[in-house]
Amino acid sequence: MFSEQDYRQLNNTELKLSPITLGTMTFGDQNSKQDAFEQLDYALEYGINSIDVAELYPVPPKADTYTKTETIVGEWLKSQNREKIILSSKIAGPRRDLNWIRGGPIALDESNIIAAVDGTLRRMQTDYLDLLYLHWPERNVPMFGQYRFDPNEEIKNGKQIEWISIENQLETLSKLVNSGKVKGIALSNEFPWGLMQFIKIAKEYGYPLICALQNSYSLLNRTIEFGTTEILYREKLGFLAYSPLAFGYLTGKYINNPSAIGRVTLFPGYAKRFDKPGVNSAVDKYAQLARKYELGLTEMSLAFVFSQWFMTSTIIGATSMDQLKQNINAYRIDLPKELLSEIEYIHLSAMNPAP
Repeated sequence: MFSEQDYRQLNNTELKLSPITLGTMTFGDQNSKQDAFEQLDYALEYGINSIDVAELYPVPPKADTYTKTETIVGEWLKSQNREKIILSSKIAGPRRDLNWIRGGPIALDESNIIAAVDGTLRRMQTDYLDLLYLHWPERNVPMFGQYRFDPNEEIKNGKQIEWISIENQLETLSKLVNSGKVKGIALSNEFPWGLMQFIKIAKEYGYPLICALQNSYSLLNRTIEFGTTEILYREKLGFLAYSPLAFGYLTGKYINNPSAIGRVTLFPGYAKRFDKPGVNSAVDKYAQLARKYELGLTEMSLAFVFSQWFMTSTIIGATSMDQLKQNINAYRIDLPKELLSEIEYIHLSAMNPAP
């Protein structure tokens, strides 16, 4: 169980999050409703009060499973004390060919944002969300395994694409906060320029300030350490890490058995972020290091993420109760300084192979 000092306050809100957040993106596909309820019950019993959902879940996103995760969580939620749970969901944006989501949203405009939130509240059988994320930026940025900004993506059919401005997005989000449907607003898969624009414009026009960022972070992807962590510190933003085990690569199961059962093999082509030349070599080096200190690679990888100074809550997901318990138990592992130094050595020789 977590102690009182384990919980972290989110700036600009009254929310105090557990250091671990239960991720739900397998609910409705890899996990049944019964599986999901068991995980949710166990997490709550352990003291995990933060649950992360998204309207497009489960993943990989498919027309026939869309919204199943929110529906399952909503059925569980109606038998719980809602006030004790910090519930987050995320709005799907444009440019991902998800035509079954609101007809394929062309923008994060007011109609799409409002429709997304109303649908989420209905499915999760609640009057409000504690945290509402924009799942990815409206504008052109490299996403989900891409890592280079391409100005050519600003042009379509010879014309400059007109993105919905950050000011307009904030105006809509402000309406949701003022209506009581949303307590706090946050960003996901965002970059330093976007973070600072959201903060600058909110301060200039009196809109609600974002309180948190949710990005990928693991031993294989520490890209937020270039620029973003300074913003987190200076602007007092919370940070939630997703994919701390890099789609299962950092469990080590794919080292000796590339066909091991997991999202990488169940959904070929979906884990493009991790299908890169340096990944297997880096995983092997980290696995050797974990063995040297008589740790499992899973435990070492999670303990590293948990221990970062900028970490508010780490999002963990599991397809079995054994996995869930193992992941939660890693929170109590203190990594020795010598091991952390060796992690940095590997990192500097094989930096961010899965950005």
